[in-house]
Amino acid sequence: MISIDPGGQSVQENYKLLIGSVIPRPIALVTTLSEEGVLNAAPFSFFNIVTASPPILSLSVQRKNGLRKDTARNAIAAGAFVVHIADERYAEAMNATAAPVEPHVSEVELAGLTAVPSDCIAVPGIAEARIRMECVLEQALPLGEGEGEGGPSCDLLLGRVVRFHIADELYMDGRIDAADLQPISRLAGNDYARLGDSFTLIRPS
Repeated sequence: MISIDPGGQSVQENYKLLIGSVIPRPIALVTTLSEEGVLNAAPFSFFNIVTASPPILSLSVQRKNGLRKDTARNAIAAGAFVVHIADERYAEAMNATAAPVEPHVSEVELAGLTAVPSDCIAVPGIAEARIRMECVLEQALPLGEGEGEGGPSCDLLLGRVVRFHIADELYMDGRIDAADLQPISRLAGNDYARLGDSFTLIRPS
């Protein structure tokens, strides 16, 4: 077995090991609203659940050249964002929102997605997603060490879910039909994965 000291590697080298090892990763397509009223969207796979009481999601937004990306900047300014679960039905459009465009360009419009009003926050969601969660910003934590510039390398956003929106066909007795959802996950590079086969293990009591 190979043993590697991350301190002796570049950020990019460590990044490649992380994204190739921590797989598959769920994908959150996140919408935010800029102060100028532009609806931005971007996919993130550094994303997960923090707690159910209250329901809180985590989202790590990597900075670029030490600067906050639109998602982090907008979410912090507005105090809200919407998380959508990426699935096969709109995978191509989801991928299109990752285009490196200027802040005044709406990735939602660019990808041909449909904005839909939220119930509890000012940030619209996306109609094509069959699960979306309206979130208020619980906390924003600048973390890490930026390569070269010395500042933080990411913004960890903690969002408290204030409204779940779930397609009727996915909701069964308080549970989600994962097979029907057809979620996609991120691997390394440009590779993605479907849900695939599942199996059951009973936890020891």
